[in-house]
Amino acid sequence: MNDIEQIKKLKARYFRALDAQDWELYASVFAPDVVVDTTRGGGELVKGREPMVAYVRELGIVQSIHHGHMPEIELTGELTATGIWSLEDYNIYADGSQSHGWGHYLETYVKIDGLWVIRTMALSYLRMERSVGNAPVIAGVDGTRHLRGMNPAT
Repeated sequence: MNDIEQIKKLKARYFRALDAQDWELYASVFAPDVVVDTTRGGGELVKGREPMVAYVRELGIVQSIHHGHMPEIELTGELTATGIWSLEDYNIYADGSQSHGWGHYLETYVKIDGLWVIRTMALSYLRMERSVGNAPVIAGVDGTRHLRGMNPAT
């Protein structure tokens, strides 16, 4: 599999791990010294893999849906690359509030020990809608975490 396809699969794991709240898998997509800038969406600048996982866990998201589309990936060296992804996300928080956003992920990647990981990420929204109130019925949240352990035999 070529490097660009590996980076696409990396980003797919990012989305799946985030939506499944599989924090071990989520951590694995980042370089140890990752820098994530969510300030354009009202968030924070976070430095480091463990602080990034802790930051997202503390957001209080009960359920999320993230989609990435139309990647523009460019290899900038044997072990480096850049990428821009169009995104749509929908989040439901523990307090009943919700957000729905559209924009872009701006990323750099590095290949460490033969595996691509995210080195930097900036989240840039073009539009964000927020609502407050009771969350809708949430399907799939029953303690089993949808998509975790996707072995059809189990």
